Amino acid sequence: MAWGVPTRPSSSRVQALYELCKRTFPSPPSAASSSPPPANAVRSISSLMDTITPADVGLRDDNDLEDEGGHGFFESSFMKGSARAARWAQPITYLHIYECDAFTIGIFCLPTSAVIPLHDHPGMTVFSKILYGSMHIKSYDWIEPTVLASDQSVRLAKLHKDDVLTSPCPTTVLYPQSGGNLHCFTSVTSCAVLDVLAPPYSEDAGRSCTYFHDYPFSSFSAGRTKVVDDADNYAWIEAIKTPVNIYMRPGMYTGPTVQDRLS
Repeated sequence: MAWGVPTRPSSSRVQALYELCKRTFPSPPSAASSSPPPANAVRSISSLMDTITPADVGLRDDNDLEDEGGHGFFESSFMKGSARAARWAQPITYLHIYECDAFTIGIFCLPTSAVIPLHDHPGMTVFSKILYGSMHIKSYDWIEPTVLASDQSVRLAKLHKDDVLTSPCPTTVLYPQSGGNLHCFTSVTSCAVLDVLAPPYSEDAGRSCTYFHDYPFSSFSAGRTKVVDDADNYAWIEAIKTPVNIYMRPGMYTGPTVQDRLS
């Protein structure tokens, strides 16, 4: 199978991304879906996403959703919350482009200082492209085999990235077991991120989103096991058992839609 990026005019880049994902990710997802896609497929999808601009998805590169005001919670398999946020708080807006049982394509638009807390992507490969603005990303990967603290409530992870990314920058990719599968986002400025999740979250398939809190390595004891030499690059991760509230709403996607042209 050829994985080359199709040659398309700018207005067709969203369609090209859909078609490339359709060829890459099987539907329905197989047991092998929890493994990373082939490296050449990852390069092709990343390279295509690198070319996508805000204009290609119906956004201005100076798009500012902060003036629109917040008006409610958006609840999905990714975000679930019960407490009410302050009426003046600015929501994160999610723009839905495409979803099937094999992959989803969507855009998260974050106002300045918005936070998507530390969470995981079990059995998933995720492509993220910052369309405009700046975002701080902090991500971890689990240490394997599993290392638990002495009290068994927290698990050890290694820091993968702790950096600010500013558009234009390359597409980032996380994998089921590497690449920063646990990550959190904080918008430094108003920003937008184009995401491809493959396969998407699914509680029925065991791919539920879990939120976490990270603690410095010095916060807990690893018992008798000598685990790390550079403590600053490791953290203890604890699952958050109470509901996590994210002020989010669905937005209206005004970019080009996708059509199934594949036989």
